Amino acid sequence: MDTLWTSNDIATAVNGEASTAFAASGVAFDSREVGPGDLFIALSGEATDGYRFLDQAYAQGAAGAIVSAAANGPNVRVADTFAALEDLARAARARTTARIIGVTGSVGKTSTKEALFAALDRSAPGATHRSVKSYNNHTGVPLSLARMPAATRFAVLEMGMNHPGELAHLTTLVRPHVAIVTAIAPAHTQFFPDESAIADAKGEIFLGLEPGGIAIVPYDSPHRDRLIAAAQPYASKIVTFGTSKDADVRPIETMPLKTGGTFVTARIGERELSFTIAQPGAHWVSNALAVLAAVDAVGGDLARAGLALGELGGMAGRGARFVARVPGGEALVIDESYNANPASMEATLAVLGATPGRHVAILGEMRELGVATAEYHAALAAPIIAANVETALLVGEAMAPLASALEGRIELRHVPTAAAALEILPEMLAPGDAILVKGSNGVGLSRVVAALAGGMA
Repeated sequence: MDTLWTSNDIATAVNGEASTAFAASGVAFDSREVGPGDLFIALSGEATDGYRFLDQAYAQGAAGAIVSAAANGPNVRVADTFAALEDLARAARARTTARIIGVTGSVGKTSTKEALFAALDRSAPGATHRSVKSYNNHTGVPLSLARMPAATRFAVLEMGMNHPGELAHLTTLVRPHVAIVTAIAPAHTQFFPDESAIADAKGEIFLGLEPGGIAIVPYDSPHRDRLIAAAQPYASKIVTFGTSKDADVRPIETMPLKTGGTFVTARIGERELSFTIAQPGAHWVSNALAVLAAVDAVGGDLARAGLALGELGGMAGRGARFVARVPGGEALVIDESYNANPASMEATLAVLGATPGRHVAILGEMRELGVATAEYHAALAAPIIAANVETALLVGEAMAPLASALEGRIELRHVPTAAAALEILPEMLAPGDAILVKGSNGVGLSRVVAALAGGMA
């Protein structure tokens, strides 16, 4: 395994003291993820104290740890382990010459990040880095930076937020050369007065742009001008993407494919590129345009990026598809169980509507929507009907307004929990069904996906 950090490098970066010499090939702060050669950072949080899992980390092969108290293994001792994590992130960012892309948005940021990684990895195989999973918050972003090898050529880092000011801090750690806002939509509205405030918070990503940096903005968004105004003081160039003929990166032609994907001919500045998007849905056309804009901005190979988009598979919880055994036969499952807001619900319901088979929607409540929660849920009735959903299983108390709006229009069941959904699910499914599973992560619909993957016959 290649060395990512030596104990001396770590001690210098975090202003700590090493107990002995060691070398680490990875970084983790979740003891469940620690593997041989990793550096374990013992963070203290509201829910638990990483120091309690220090011995477990060593037993799993940790090469060393960052700690704020005495330890029985190789370590670097500091006053504050969270501050040390951020310092290590800054050191990783300072030592690389990589072209860095930061990605944020209300919807599509993880999918766009994964597509960008696949596209750039074609240009620099083995030298492209990304955030894993959805590590996009105050701990996930510095961890992703700390994991970045010094020889990285391209890096794609996802940044999320649910309060004003969060991105302003994260972007100063990432210091991107290119910053993307994928879309603005109702998400975390519990913490914002309106969508304009969400746009302002997402626009904070431009604060950290490096000199000569490029901002990539969704042209079709009603908040386009607001985002452009946020970018102008910090970006040397602003690139727009979208379906409008006035967008800098736009489709000239799109054609749906029998496989569910889309064939696209796009204009990127003065150039044209024809390619296939493997993933279904109009939202993926938008994601792909943002990807091409970013690949072009960092000097990647557009043709190879197009090939990557044509081979991109769905992620678990974000569009992965599999065939499940159901009573009497098999059915197709579309796994969108990781998260949900009104915009992503509508987009994935449209994908379900375009999928052959009897349409079954297993939908969990959307969280952090504030005072308009009932209205947002009730409004899902229209896209559900438009998608020709024949059977719906609604999960969570906040789904009550939607259940009322759909009553008498489709076959419908409403249950309070994912556990209750699992009890009645087999009787609702039939061979040939197309089943969409989507909801906020806290609802726990990943359990439903796991049950389907394990076979319910």
